[in-house]
Amino acid sequence: MVDTVNTVTEPVSRQERKQRTRQSLLDAAWELLAVRSFDALSLREVAKRAGIVPTAFYRHFSSMEELGVTLVEQSMRTLRGMIREARTRPTQPSEMIRASVHTLYEHVRAHEDHFRFLTRERYGGNEQVARAIAVELKLFSSELAIDLVRLENLREWNSDDLHMMADLIVTAMLATVLDLLEARTRDKDTDQAIKTVAEKRLRLIFLGVPHWRSS
Repeated sequence: MVDTVNTVTEPVSRQERKQRTRQSLLDAAWELLAVRSFDALSLREVAKRAGIVPTAFYRHFSSMEELGVTLVEQSMRTLRGMIREARTRPTQPSEMIRASVHTLYEHVRAHEDHFRFLTRERYGGNEQVARAIAVELKLFSSELAIDLVRLENLREWNSDDLHMMADLIVTAMLATVLDLLEARTRDKDTDQAIKTVAEKRLRLIFLGVPHWRSS
């Protein structure tokens, strides 16, 4: 005789169902954005891809613009956290550079759709989406400026100069993102060459630190 075990499935709450549907809309948008710009998306096709009726879209987002801003926040939030972790472990600039470039590389290769969206929409298309990207990049730069104070040669720098250096670093990292996305060949040698150039860019920025007089 075989004993049977009755398994009880916990009911899914209304809030959980709502969250799942919201994420389905975001996932549907990511799939569609792989082949077109955000402005080319329609609410109806995003809802259809997510498996809901168009009117149900408004239970989760007030507009396509709000959906776009959420996509930006979703893309950048994880990156900021990963880069922050990479920066807080090392105490020397060379170690921080190496760790940050490696983390950026891993994240870009794992989420290329997110970064294509960010680089494509940064200067074109929907105004609210472009503004959200600018805000997220500024937050990214501000967090970096705070972290830079931990480095010995930067402790006496004023806030304006720290933010200026942080902006230079973010610009260099964005150049690396483009290099990775636009690479014609995808192999270890090509990726290693891109990472090497990325580290050189950042080292070049840090070389100027001892000679700069912050005032």
